[in-house]
Amino acid sequence: MFDTLSDRLNNVFDRLRGRGALAEQDVRDAMREVRIALLEADVALPVARDFIGKVTERAVGQEVLKSVTPGQQVIKIVNDELVAMLGGEEDGAGEASPLNLDVRPPAVVMMVGLQGSGKTTSTAKIAKLLKEKQGKKAMMASLDVNRPAAQEQLAVLGEQAGVATLPIVPGQQPVDIAKRALESAKLQNVDVLLLDTAGRLHVDEALMAEMKAVAGVSEPAEVLLVVDSLTGQDAVNVAQSFTEEVPLTGVVLTRMDGDARGGAALSMRAVTGKPIKFAGTGEKLDAIERFHPARVADRILGMGDVVSLVEKAAETIKAEEAEELANRMMKGKFDLNDLRKQLQQMQNMGGLGMLAGMMPGMKKAKAAMANANMDDKVLVHMDAIIGSMTKKERANPALLNAKRKKRVAAGSGTSVQEVNKILKMHQEMGRAMKQIRKMGGMKGLAALFGGGGMGGAGGAPSGAPGLPGGGMPGLPGGQLPPEMQDFLKKK
Repeated sequence: MFDTLSDRLNNVFDRLRGRGALAEQDVRDAMREVRIALLEADVALPVARDFIGKVTERAVGQEVLKSVTPGQQVIKIVNDELVAMLGGEEDGAGEASPLNLDVRPPAVVMMVGLQGSGKTTSTAKIAKLLKEKQGKKAMMASLDVNRPAAQEQLAVLGEQAGVATLPIVPGQQPVDIAKRALESAKLQNVDVLLLDTAGRLHVDEALMAEMKAVAGVSEPAEVLLVVDSLTGQDAVNVAQSFTEEVPLTGVVLTRMDGDARGGAALSMRAVTGKPIKFAGTGEKLDAIERFHPARVADRILGMGDVVSLVEKAAETIKAEEAEELANRMMKGKFDLNDLRKQLQQMQNMGGLGMLAGMMPGMKKAKAAMANANMDDKVLVHMDAIIGSMTKKERANPALLNAKRKKRVAAGSGTSVQEVNKILKMHQEMGRAMKQIRKMGGMKGLAALFGGGGMGGAGGAPSGAPGLPGGGMPGLPGGQLPPEMQDFLKKK
């Protein structure tokens, strides 16, 4: 969602980097462009004005104008202030703001927001995350008696997430449901009780009165406001209205994977004074992540997000499989089954676009992919080609003669040329593995990256599961092999 803003800022910073020295007017001109970029990204005017004021005050100081690398200093200042604007000033590290669950169980998390903001789905996502990542015993209860089938929807989501939900009693009112949920949670030794409250099409007195009554009987440890980031500045206005009426403790931004301009996320902390705790990144129940201000700031400024990439790899890729594959590759036993696993891992981690966006220095590559109308169907096509081969052919690609290639192409709906490109890509990756062996294996590769790979400090930690030397799964240095690049260009 930050792509447009990121492109605009990077254009400004590219010009600053190219200057050997900066005058005060150069900095002020750059900040004027940054302000325009923020306003075009739908950032609230007072927030943008305050941000530019802070950055300019620091950027025209002696630390920048007399610096050996003034352009880099300005970018660092912008990054620091961006982290602060997103809510990273509390602990100084720009880390995610945790839920306050250190209370006598059950800790009540009350979900509030307007109708259609994604409140019910977000409730199930957070419950699933607490259960799987923190080992908490969670329970959900729907207090929404206004929207048709709202309670049934939460029950279905609870089954999918493997989280218990409060049985539905027809006709029971929200306050009574909250009381029953609290009693049930205590009897079942539940750690966290999530209450999905009713929404409205707009903020009204009845909605606020109902939320206050529910809060009065449940005494929530957390009151999370769920807002749709696609609504732009309207999301900020809604947050402001709720802040004035309800003691909010945090915000959940949904649809962060959409094409919104990002203004809601950038303005939310400054307007509400409350941290963004979670960001919804898709429709699936595991498509939610903790909101790390420092990581988001890095993504906006085109610095990538290697930490999140490594975490996603650790979640997606089984350590045993990664180790077995690494051993096979080091022994030169890299067949098409292994290549297929690598392609599937890339799909599971979000596809080529997501991986490129999270890796330092790959921003332009991602833009080139978008301009060439490339998408993750490319990976599906490659998988289809390998899937059309027999087990023997996948284990021994040398068996693929002209007749077999025609059969594979027909079975996968592709051409013989594309089949040849897959085979050549496999050969290129096999040769790359042999080169790594000559360099001393994975330790040698890790040492290479530690000494300046991917632009020095921008490199990923070595030894990440399925990420040799911090690159894409199975792709040394994070670079796509030439044959895969050709395949993508064709698509």
